[in-house]
Amino acid sequence: MNWDDLRVFVAAARAPTLAQAARALAIDATTVGRRLDRLARSLNTSLFESHAGGHVLTTHGEKLLAHAEAVETMLTDAADTLTGERSQLAGTVRVSLPEGFAAALVARHLPQFASQHPQIRIELVSTNGFLNPSKREADLAIMLARPARGPLVARKLSDYELGLYAAPSYLAAHGTPPSRATLRSHLLIGYIPDFIYAEELRYLDEVGDALEPMLSSSSINVQHSLIRAGNGIGVLPCFIGDQDSELARVLAPMVRIERTFWMVAHRDLRRLARVDAFLRWLDQLMREQRALLLPG
Repeated sequence: MNWDDLRVFVAAARAPTLAQAARALAIDATTVGRRLDRLARSLNTSLFESHAGGHVLTTHGEKLLAHAEAVETMLTDAADTLTGERSQLAGTVRVSLPEGFAAALVARHLPQFASQHPQIRIELVSTNGFLNPSKREADLAIMLARPARGPLVARKLSDYELGLYAAPSYLAAHGTPPSRATLRSHLLIGYIPDFIYAEELRYLDEVGDALEPMLSSSSINVQHSLIRAGNGIGVLPCFIGDQDSELARVLAPMVRIERTFWMVAHRDLRRLARVDAFLRWLDQLMREQRALLLPG
């Protein structure tokens, strides 16, 4: 087995396509494919199955990845010990987190962290879905549910509240709903059902039976803009809705939804000083913003 081929295999296992793995490795996709074929031949097995959107690991590929990541961890630990990186308050921390949380809370207060740790670069990744810390796609992930498996450290970061919001212009034109049942006669705004990446985002199912959005978006920030413009009533985290003076809360406290943010990190990366520094800052931020997170 060629050890460098194993490095290519790990990158391919963490990327949905060979092209993305190639970009991460700074080599071309043809070379990645050739290396993977050589590795598979040396092991006399198939490591990936192709499909329309890219590739997935076979059962043997998953077993090899577990061993390869164990080797990677040992090499990373050795490098950290020799270079002192584990204790350095410098370098890059990549954080995967929900879009609304990133925009309304983290980005707004991030200058505090930057002033305390000027040598730490922060990468905030907000997409539909989360990067996977177990595959080292991110150093940290703030998730909506605790992961069930993987070489991860997970703990509750904070509970938070959500409610129904509308613009005063909408309520003036359509009236304020007096009960959950009357929401069926109103224009509702929410997520596109096919693009809901976590069951915790199915808010309207919890508000009332058979409620469906007339306007929908995969982005909570776009939903916020739609509600603010007077297009209808929608569910927003209170840390977004309560900070917008152009919005009014509807059916409170009758409609009060509660969810949880979970901090998730790879168990090896969690011990890095720069990762720990960001987590300590985030914990402090949650304490400072508790009234926004849980106004009820």
